[in-house]
Amino acid sequence: MTIEAIAVDIDGTITDDTRKICISAIEALRKAEKAGIPTIIVTGNVVNYAYAAEVLIGCSGGIVCENGGVVFKEGENNNAVETLVEKDFVTSAENHLKEKLGEKFDIHASHDNMYRLTETVFYKTLKREELEEALKDFKYLDELEIYDSGFALHVTDRRVNKGTSLKYLCERNGINMENVMAIGDSQNDEDFLKQVGYKIAVGNAEDKLKEISTYACKKKYGDGVAEAIEKFAL
Repeated sequence: MTIEAIAVDIDGTITDDTRKICISAIEALRKAEKAGIPTIIVTGNVVNYAYAAEVLIGCSGGIVCENGGVVFKEGENNNAVETLVEKDFVTSAENHLKEKLGEKFDIHASHDNMYRLTETVFYKTLKREELEEALKDFKYLDELEIYDSGFALHVTDRRVNKGTSLKYLCERNGINMENVMAIGDSQNDEDFLKQVGYKIAVGNAEDKLKEISTYACKKKYGDGVAEAIEKFAL
């Protein structure tokens, strides 16, 4: 078994259910890096948040953000953030939702939407059914995907996802996807787990993710990440 890289989600995977990062995950990821296995952060979060996490943890493989809409790796693309899809359909959806939801849009919209380059996000104070109802007559509905990350609802362009963008980043760096271990917990992680050879679901993961995984961890959150890294990578 050869692990060339580790791809890991942030919220609910290396953090607990209150979004506090787990020390056990940091320690395990640093061990992997020390062993020459780069870690790639794969998240629905914005790029500045993901980059801060990458630097503070000590990861070197790059980042996939906004559920695949954005990638970044130091030393590549002239050190510029790369957007893999234009925000045209999502911007149209935003305008549609502002009309349909009225003041509810501002109440439930994520405060970090001002930083998002390819998607728009709502706190889970807004029910998914209500979001879907507001979008049902949107003329470009087939171009969108709605992801529930467990912490938020993401309206994303269907042309990209965590899996397609992870593959793009890995292939650019000569990493065989069959030798990548991906670790996640929720619906929006399914796309990138399906792309890799080693699919890992932490103990708190949704049942659907566990069903498609190579291995379901006994431990939850960051402890599960540490369990998987010790078992398969180290």
